Amino acid sequence: MQLHEAIDLRSGQPASATAADAVALSVVIPVYNEEPGLGALFDRLYPALDALGLRYEVVFINDGSRDRSAQLLAEQFERRPDVTRVILFNGNFGQHRAILAGFEHCRGERVVTLDADLQNPPEDIKNLLAAMDDGHDYVGSIRRRRRDSVWRRWASRSMNRLRASITRIEMTDQGCMMRAYSRNIVQLINQCGEMNTFIPALAYQFARRPTEIEVGHEERHAGESKYSLYSLIRLNFDLVTGFSVVPLQWFSMLGMAVSLGAAALVVLLVARRLIIGPEEGGLFTLFAIAFLLIGLALFGIGLLGEYVGRIFQEVRSRPRYVISAILERKP
Repeated sequence: MQLHEAIDLRSGQPASATAADAVALSVVIPVYNEEPGLGALFDRLYPALDALGLRYEVVFINDGSRDRSAQLLAEQFERRPDVTRVILFNGNFGQHRAILAGFEHCRGERVVTLDADLQNPPEDIKNLLAAMDDGHDYVGSIRRRRRDSVWRRWASRSMNRLRASITRIEMTDQGCMMRAYSRNIVQLINQCGEMNTFIPALAYQFARRPTEIEVGHEERHAGESKYSLYSLIRLNFDLVTGFSVVPLQWFSMLGMAVSLGAAALVVLLVARRLIIGPEEGGLFTLFAIAFLLIGLALFGIGLLGEYVGRIFQEVRSRPRYVISAILERKP
């Protein structure tokens, strides 16, 4: 009788080889113009992961950096090829698409995302894994004693409250990218084909037992933030329009209320004209009302445009990113 070795359906390799070479942890790190701080990241990240005693891999995604980030990542790959993989984009596609590329190429049973700016200490990765050991399949994070400017903290809290009321997605601190995902959650995210999405929100929707823990927050080690005020506004527009139609419903209700108010105003003006006769006063009041209605109409057109724009991007079916090279050592 001929015996056939079992095959792992996910990797296509023999089950015995898969078990022997299984990666317990993947750390996915998007990199964009982080040359000044990469050395410090390497010096802290690898010792913190070595101390875990797990088989791990670090997946860097160079998101079209214009400085020497790609070269530094290649040099780090030469130093630690056993645990380092580098994905090189041929352009800048954005942080979340870089993380999606990392998700599609990582092999770990658990996946942790981390920014390259060292604002979240790599030493806290063990705390995320400890929370997963308690049975949670998605672990979010809350920055402890944030070191950001006052206006960024205020804007973040305001957008968090607005997002929670619209999307029903509970994330205390949506701006912290240090999070942990189970392999099942990562596979579900990989099945989603949206051009623009917010990964932590997707994970929250797919998770059976999500949770949040506090992590450290330090001043940026080097360089500057890649998120401008406009970028933050765009990110929140994508988050709201990508996970809820509540803004359209709100605007529909507002339109009904304004229409009823306008109808009542017309009836009032007609009645005054029949009873009092022609009047010269009140012209600027009518201008103010007209401008208010025009403003509401323009806002509604812009809101509809956000949803239509998302549909336009999806129906083109263009690739979310283009990879120019992958640096990795084959098993």
